[in-house]
Amino acid sequence: MQDVGSDTARLLGLTRGTSRSCKPKIRRGISEARLAPSLHDFAAREQLNELLKHGLYRGVAGVGLLPAFRSIFAGRAAILMFHEIQRNCRSELMTGTSVELFEYSLSWLQRKGWAIVSLEECLERLARNDRSRRYAVLTFDDGYRDNVSAALPILERYNAPFMMYVPTTALTRTMHCWWLALRELVRSREEVTIDAMGMRLRCPDLRSKQLVLRKVDRWVHQDYNRAVSLAATFNKAGISISALNDRYFLDSSALQRLARHPLVSIGGHTKSHEALAILDASSARVELVENRNYLESLLQLPVRHLAYPYGTPGACGPRDEHLAKEVGYLSAATTRHGQLGDHQLNQFALPRIGVSSSFDSEISFAARMSGVQLALHRLGGWLSRN
Repeated sequence: MQDVGSDTARLLGLTRGTSRSCKPKIRRGISEARLAPSLHDFAAREQLNELLKHGLYRGVAGVGLLPAFRSIFAGRAAILMFHEIQRNCRSELMTGTSVELFEYSLSWLQRKGWAIVSLEECLERLARNDRSRRYAVLTFDDGYRDNVSAALPILERYNAPFMMYVPTTALTRTMHCWWLALRELVRSREEVTIDAMGMRLRCPDLRSKQLVLRKVDRWVHQDYNRAVSLAATFNKAGISISALNDRYFLDSSALQRLARHPLVSIGGHTKSHEALAILDASSARVELVENRNYLESLLQLPVRHLAYPYGTPGACGPRDEHLAKEVGYLSAATTRHGQLGDHQLNQFALPRIGVSSSFDSEISFAARMSGVQLALHRLGGWLSRN
């Protein structure tokens, strides 16, 4: 085994703009990670990206430029995307958002004058060009139990409305939640074999486990048909998909109780959580219609808004936007990064800002909400054209 730190220590010079208190944490994270050779190059690229990104965020914040970026690049509104809200992020391999970062996010929005509103109110205010405030919408994908046990008390303290997008099969305990099964596999072993990838990966510590998760996750996101090929690995390891559904997702009764809460709106997330783009049009339409019908029958409430599973350009596209509108949804959210600005808004391809403790700190959250990432994206586009 080779130590990734020996190959990337020289990259630490890129963080000269970061605070001194941050550097030992970065060095310690690198020195702890001993990875299989097949992960070596991947790990080095990931470390470089993280050092560059967080170094830039800290640099911008350190010289007091966040307000300037916010005035130029931040949109009129932003939709934030959460999944799990975890009390112990390390035990879940930093795959969700910590309770501390979640509460910081709401506190930051309040301190900076963003009004936290429902999705419908946000879209209505944008439609009538209400420029009195900036608006933030909180969304949660998949219907995790900890959205109620950990997040709801915080949301109540801030009187913050939110949207929860729920797939049918999470409630019926039949969803192929491969990402949860993969996490269970990786955190319970120091070495894992991913049969479909033909790879055996050693992951004895948190950092190496995170990198394995990230590598396999990206492999699936390159072709969503690959997700089902992981089932053989999970079966061989004795991991029960049904048990994971039951452990992590709300059941029907809990969702019914939650839906009566005055801060809550429930949206659709398809029937099976399949990437719509890999389905034919007829099957994709069934996914949208049957999910909404199921939720409306269960909750006795209208379901007007949708989030596409995975939400990437490879998971949903213009055809699916047309289907969402055709079957009666009023909006559909993606996972594409961005804020809602003054330009004409496509309500069936809404961008969001994902918040995860695996990638975000308090400083990076503030920087991204202030438009730093959008500024970099625009600069990259300008450089590629000139």
